[in-house]
Amino acid sequence: MNNSLLSISTPVKFLKPSVPYGISLNTTINKKQKRQSKTLVVKSKSNTRSTTILTSSVSVVKRRNNNGRDKGQTVLLCALGYWVQGSRCLPWLALNFHMAHCLNLNPSTLQLVQYTATLPMVAKPLYGVLSDVVYIGGARRVPYISIGVLLQGLAWGSLAIFPGAREALPSLMAFVLLSNLGASIAEVAKDALVAEHGLRYQVNGLQSYALMASAVGGILGNLLGGYCLLKTPPGILFLAFTALLTLQLTVSLSSKEESVSLPRIREVSPETSSVLGIVKKQFLDLVGLVHVDEISQPLTWIVASIAMVPLLSGSVFCYQTQVLNLDPSVIGMSKVIGQLMLLCLIVVYDRYWKTLPMRPLIHIVQLLYAFSILFDYVLVKQINLAFGISNKAFVLCFSSVAETLAQFKILPFSVLLANMCPGGCEGSVTSFIASTMCLSSVVSGFAGFGMANMIGITSKDYTNLPGGILIQSLAALVPLWFIHYVPMSEPGFEKEGKRAMSKKSRRNRRVGRVIGQEVFAYRRERET
Repeated sequence: MNNSLLSISTPVKFLKPSVPYGISLNTTINKKQKRQSKTLVVKSKSNTRSTTILTSSVSVVKRRNNNGRDKGQTVLLCALGYWVQGSRCLPWLALNFHMAHCLNLNPSTLQLVQYTATLPMVAKPLYGVLSDVVYIGGARRVPYISIGVLLQGLAWGSLAIFPGAREALPSLMAFVLLSNLGASIAEVAKDALVAEHGLRYQVNGLQSYALMASAVGGILGNLLGGYCLLKTPPGILFLAFTALLTLQLTVSLSSKEESVSLPRIREVSPETSSVLGIVKKQFLDLVGLVHVDEISQPLTWIVASIAMVPLLSGSVFCYQTQVLNLDPSVIGMSKVIGQLMLLCLIVVYDRYWKTLPMRPLIHIVQLLYAFSILFDYVLVKQINLAFGISNKAFVLCFSSVAETLAQFKILPFSVLLANMCPGGCEGSVTSFIASTMCLSSVVSGFAGFGMANMIGITSKDYTNLPGGILIQSLAALVPLWFIHYVPMSEPGFEKEGKRAMSKKSRRNRRVGRVIGQEVFAYRRERET
């Protein structure tokens, strides 16, 4: 008998079989031919199914490779952006020394200039809504990052190239406001990109890594700024930061919206076809979302905990540089140690504290923040000298503890609120959160400016500075009275284990996998 798997074109020869009684030869041959044709049909179906599995598996591999490439582009764009954002302390440290020593500003005036310059960041919800609904060249995140970086480069480049721009206070304020306008636009787009990427790929806590990149930039910026100010004028540091902004602008211009896994076209309904209608609808959605208790209560607590504390950062800075005569390297190194502590806290939080109850964690952090403010009281009263600790060593070790805890306190709230962002509102929600925190910082700075003038802190008289620090520490304890606004846990962590194997992952695992050129199918065939 011939093999049934031979080609059909080969002439088939049958040997004369022994036919059982009652069955004709024609019937036997017909059955053999039908069986032969069925075998060929089964083989063709099997080949077709194998080809389909191979094609689908290859397409899955291609999609995975594209997703990996997209994630790499997103990581590069955001990591560089947050690193440069953390490096903004480099020109700001030089600017503070320039205003204190070259322009001879009073401590309260210096603090007023610092916090007035952050006013463009209060309008972040507007930038967030625009980045959500207004497309530039078919994209809605990357172009806004490029615009923000360009505005910062123009501001710091002008302060570096033109000496007259930094000698007069009005022109200095104009360029600083332009710089913060660009920084706020870029930060809104980056925050929305991180939140949208985390929701798209179900990755929780990306804000921790963003803050890590910012802390690394702060370490390098303070370290270089503190030592460079001893040998170079502030204009050189402005120019160096402009070079960093040029690098970031090059990367953002070379990145496309598809490379960060974001859609280019958004469907627009006829009733909201105009830009004004889209923006109005987005604002209404944002207002309705913010009124939800799960968002409004923790946001109210973090904003109030910042705004209630009158900051005296300008007075303490002038006291350290004018009375204690500490050089810029000591101030910069103290900031470096503070950023290192912040980086360690972020890593520990991401690994161990992220699953802890949120309310007890924030309670402990707020208590530590209130008591760490008293380190400035110890320095001003010179209590450290009684224990044999020099002013330089004390500033290096303890001066930035309160600032570090204040920055770390925001991280759990950023993760919590970013996880609640609905699709399409990432820029609006994250920008609203950032703007409210900036507004609370401005209120805190203005309150510190008013308190410094009321108790009579000037560049020649720091007698009442210890009393102001005590008021500041007591005010930091007030938010503990309504700590019940902070939720006990962050939603989403209990579901993280269930997300590990989604329906799509289980379906892909059943369909098959590709190793080399072979296909291994796990799907059982039905036998008849």
